Amino acid sequence: MTEHEDSAPGARRNHAAPVLDETAKRIIEQLQEDGRRSYAAIGKAVGLSEAAVRQRVQRLLETGVVQVVGVTDPMMLGFSRQAMIGVRCNGDLNRVADEVAGLDGCEYVVITAGSFDLLVEVVAEDDERLLGILGAIRAVPDVVGTESFLYLKLRKQTYAWGTR
Repeated sequence: MTEHEDSAPGARRNHAAPVLDETAKRIIEQLQEDGRRSYAAIGKAVGLSEAAVRQRVQRLLETGVVQVVGVTDPMMLGFSRQAMIGVRCNGDLNRVADEVAGLDGCEYVVITAGSFDLLVEVVAEDDERLLGILGAIRAVPDVVGTESFLYLKLRKQTYAWGTR
């Protein structure tokens, strides 16, 4: 896991990937199924005490391996515009990605290989706000082009891919 120095929720940290044993992976899978599952229920499923699960989950949270959050449908919360924006850059991709990640409304930023250097998921209240976010991205030094892909309908959004 390559992580970014920022300590904000959802941010990645620059640490070596922690080694996860099979029990940690099973705890993660339990949380992916239901982030509100009790420590006692997780313990029963993985063969640990409630206290041991609490300690292990705390370590997973502290190391940035997991976050426990409420996943929402942005449309139901008044965010009628969502888009993925492909960004082409020159210069230091890490610096550009960090600057874009700091922009309000840019919810997901990844450095990629291929036609785009970055992919940026944007959530906005309306077209006017989306236009403002797009303008802010384009104003970042070393951004040389963007291409927007508007979301028409959310069909699937899960985070339960397991730990393999």
